[in-house]
Amino acid sequence: MKKNKIKIGIIPLVAVLFAISILVTGVSVYFSQRLSTDENVRRQMEKLAAEVAAETEMAIKEYPAYEWLIDYWYEHSGELDIEYDMYFGERNVTKRKLVEFTGRNPQILMKYSGTEEIEALPVYDQKLYAEITYSWLITHLNEIKRAYQVDFLFCVITGEACTSQFFLLSAADKGSVRGTDYEQVYPLGVTVEVTGSQSEAMKKARKNSRHLAAAGKYVDYYSLLCEIDDYTVLTGVTFNVSTMRNNVNTATVHGLIFALIHQILLSAICLALIYFFVLRPVKNVQRSIQDYKDTKNSEDVKSHLSKAVLLHNELGQLSRDVVSMTEEIDEHVKSIENITAEKERIVAELGLAARIQTAMLPGKFPAFPDRTDFDVFASMDPAKEVGGDFYDFFLIDDDHLCLTIADVSGKGIPAALFMMASKIILANNAMMGKSPAEILSNTNAAICSNNSAEMFVTVWLGILELSTGKLTAANAGHEYPVIRRAGGKFELIKDKHGFVIGGMTGSKYKEYELVLGRGDTLFLYTDGLPEATDSAGNMFGTSRMLDALNEAEDSSSEAVIQHMRSVVNDFAASAEQFDDLTMMCVKVG
Repeated sequence: MKKNKIKIGIIPLVAVLFAISILVTGVSVYFSQRLSTDENVRRQMEKLAAEVAAETEMAIKEYPAYEWLIDYWYEHSGELDIEYDMYFGERNVTKRKLVEFTGRNPQILMKYSGTEEIEALPVYDQKLYAEITYSWLITHLNEIKRAYQVDFLFCVITGEACTSQFFLLSAADKGSVRGTDYEQVYPLGVTVEVTGSQSEAMKKARKNSRHLAAAGKYVDYYSLLCEIDDYTVLTGVTFNVSTMRNNVNTATVHGLIFALIHQILLSAICLALIYFFVLRPVKNVQRSIQDYKDTKNSEDVKSHLSKAVLLHNELGQLSRDVVSMTEEIDEHVKSIENITAEKERIVAELGLAARIQTAMLPGKFPAFPDRTDFDVFASMDPAKEVGGDFYDFFLIDDDHLCLTIADVSGKGIPAALFMMASKIILANNAMMGKSPAEILSNTNAAICSNNSAEMFVTVWLGILELSTGKLTAANAGHEYPVIRRAGGKFELIKDKHGFVIGGMTGSKYKEYELVLGRGDTLFLYTDGLPEATDSAGNMFGTSRMLDALNEAEDSSSEAVIQHMRSVVNDFAASAEQFDDLTMMCVKVG
């Protein structure tokens, strides 16, 4: 039971391919855009962070005694009274401290004094200087932070292992500063343990002067400020990139959606164009071919494709080829019809020729029902519709029986025509009372006189005197006859052969005599019997022929030939008959 196959149209198939292509393109574009976006954000953040770090470094190093200040803040972090943002401070203590300091030390310029000048001051004035400078510097860092819109800006002190941070400067809005736990407040002097990623980032900053590291929704940028004794001072800048990434991702998704809609619209347009300008014309060609298969009318195909053949493209060429093909098929069909009709006529004529040929051979058996002194039977099986073999037997007078078997060269119609002429000439000469040698000689002369086709015929001809059993025979290149004496076995008579009839003018033939006694049997045949072949190409041969004849024992002439035909058919089996097969058997009563 056949299963119904699911038919899928070209347009749905192309639509599915387009959809897969759009999906794959969308996914690949989205992820590539994400990677590109992350890289762009990283480069922008690194550039911005480098600028912030540079300005922070300039702000700190603006004070010649910055290393002394850093060391003092580190050593006395718990003793300092600091105002973290002068613009937002409520106490405004820094201005009072500045008035007090300048009143006590008018010779000191706050932003231009070196380390030696500061170290020469009393301890209390050193503390005032450190507090005032810290407040000024924090205020400056806050300005930098606001100007660049960074989330956190700070300076830290770390050791060789970089496992902790001592917060030195922390620029923040209203006192909030960046810590290891993001958005915590770490004022001056707070030491915290750092995470593994922060430790690694600080180590790389110490080695390479700067390093940018991602930390969740934040990006940290560490820059080396200076190294004092056995500790390192780093500036840190932190950006919260979640909002930026969300905005970029949203823009990317919106752009991707727009691109997908654009691709879908383009795909729909392409599908429509494919349908109207490719698929529909191809479908029209297919429908025309289907109609032609049903109607076999090339004019209908030409009419259906009249517009398509005018196109100067592949579809037009296809349509022209289809029209041309159907016209050629029509012509071929007409030619086949004519050939078929001619073949049928030839077959009919061959059938008629076969019937005429068969009618010319003695075919009524028993041939002489009134005669009991002999029994004769013969058969001729042509390899084609008509053959070139023939046999003949007739009474020249009441006491003389003429026996003839012959094989014309070739097969088919030419051999059949040559056979009929030869048979008539042989019979006419025999009826004139001539000897076998004279009959063959005269027949050869008659055929050679007008033999433009250069055909020939082998003939064995004998005249049996019924009253005495004397057989006078002559052989013109034919097969050896076979004889069986009463009570004996069949054996070949290796008579002397003359040249074939029609082969050469002036050929002479010798006669020989045999005496056939009561119960003797004479078997005559053409070369189609020993040369019969099986499917393997093996020939029947004279040995098998004699064995088959001896199997028939003391049978009638008809029984001998029927048995021989049965044995040959079994031997040949499915192999095609190679040559005409003619046999004749005469038994003396």
